[in-house]
Amino acid sequence: MTDTQYYGTGRRKTSTARVYLRPGSGAATVNDRPIDIYFPNDVLKMVIRQPLLATENADKFDLIATVEGGGAAGQAGAIRHGIARAPTEFNPDLRKPLRDAGFLTRDPREKERKKYGLRGARARYQFSKR
Repeated sequence: MTDTQYYGTGRRKTSTARVYLRPGSGAATVNDRPIDIYFPNDVLKMVIRQPLLATENADKFDLIATVEGGGAAGQAGAIRHGIARAPTEFNPDLRKPLRDAGFLTRDPREKERKKYGLRGARARYQFSKR
């Protein structure tokens, strides 16, 4: 067995994922658990597999991901971002379809900070004249 693996870091909201793609049969593990157990939601599993399907590599690589921070949707987005970055290491020709699909772009949206004098980032306390 070869020790070849391709690495990509993905980020989304407050989640960070370290993704390794190794030549294999398409098995996926997240934080040492199968993807079906870690993400029971089918939509999130579909989000994660999108870059591999776009490059037609879904059953050519095994996915090993370590993800931390955020919630399920943010973690799935971070893994997708990492998966999109990893295959460009071994084949630069894959960069164009991934870029066109928008998988290489880091989603910059973050939670806005709470401001003093307000209830939230923009929500105000109820106003009453009297």
